[in-house]
Amino acid sequence: MSMQLPPRAEAVIQEKVTSGLYANPDEAIDAAVRLLEDYDRRLARLRALIAEGEEGEGVPWTPELMKQLSREADEMYLRGEEPDPDVCP
Repeated sequence: MSMQLPPRAEAVIQEKVTSGLYANPDEAIDAAVRLLEDYDRRLARLRALIAEGEEGEGVPWTPELMKQLSREADEMYLRGEEPDPDVCP
C-alpha cells in the first residue's frame, strides 16, 4: 500500500533514520505502528476498567488523593517496583 504522509510525520521519520535509530523509513514506520497497536490495547483495557469501575463505588478525585497517589508512586519507585503498565503512558 502506498500513502502520503503529513510533512510532520515524514520529518520525524527522516530524523529517526538520519540519527541512526532506524535503518530505513520502513523500519521506523513499523516501530510506530507497533507503538500505536500497544497504545490501542492499553486504551481498550483502561476503558474496560473504567466501565467496570463505574459499576462499583467510585473514589472522588481530590488534591489530597493526588498527593497520596504521588507519595505511593514515589515509595514504589524507591523500592524498585515496576508501575502497572495500565496506568503509565
